[in-house]
Amino acid sequence: MIMVYLCVIRSLGRDYCRELKKVLAQETGLEPKEQRLLFRGKEKEDDECLHMVGVKDMSKVVLLEDPASKEKKLEEMKKNQEISKACEAVAKVRADVNKLSEKVAALEAAMRGGTKVAEKEFVLLTELFMVQLLKLDSIEAKGEAKVQRRIEVRRVQSYVEMLDVLKARNSNPFSSSSNAASVTTKWETFDSGVGSLNAPPPLPSSANATNDWEQFD
Repeated sequence: MIMVYLCVIRSLGRDYCRELKKVLAQETGLEPKEQRLLFRGKEKEDDECLHMVGVKDMSKVVLLEDPASKEKKLEEMKKNQEISKACEAVAKVRADVNKLSEKVAALEAAMRGGTKVAEKEFVLLTELFMVQLLKLDSIEAKGEAKVQRRIEVRRVQSYVEMLDVLKARNSNPFSSSSNAASVTTKWETFDSGVGSLNAPPPLPSSANATNDWEQFD
């Protein structure tokens, strides 16, 4: 970006180069640190006085956008575009997962109504959810897109786990409650740090000792 301005020193208040940059920032949208000012082919520093270097009212001053600043803006724009693209990809997967979740809800409702569901229904839905996981895994995400992808991965995994539970219940509806209790116990045991699920050995009974003393009496 190259712009030529007619400098009006009287409007600056002080004729330092940094004051001119502040005025130009309002006109161009470029922050002072993003500007390079040239007069007679030489770049002027912020602390230079304009009148000392020969700048007068109506003198022509060339404004350049700092190349480093321009490159940084382009990188930031590219990054934002990549994040936006990744968010759109995650949103598409989310829409597909929403449709699949409706089928899971329909299966669960049918089972509650006493209908025995064909096992292939559970297998097919599980495979479709796994396809969505693969799609999520292929998305290169950063920032907000990465957060959204992680949330959706956990959501898909929860539906896969739900299908496993429904499949087991559908195969043997009378043992569903005991199975659920068993799974819960195992998870709670590992979380608490206990190394074994076996019952502890019985402690010596104090009642037997009392009975023995009574017999001696």
